[in-house]
Amino acid sequence: MKMEAEEIKREIQKVIDQVPEDQLDTILLYLKEMQVKNKSQINANQHLKKILEEDRELLKRLAQ
Repeated sequence: MKMEAEEIKREIQKVIDQVPEDQLDTILLYLKEMQVKNKSQINANQHLKKILEEDRELLKRLAQ
């Protein structure tokens, strides 16, 4: 089930409320960067993240 935009925003706010204050500037910078990126850049970032997450275990085994 996909969350609605307003629900996602509320969940993001809950998470941000729990983030240490010294990390808030990093989050703000990331969000501002996401505003200016075009859709293909965002999709490329999401695909790379997915690949790295899927290959994490393989990379750990190879590093041993």
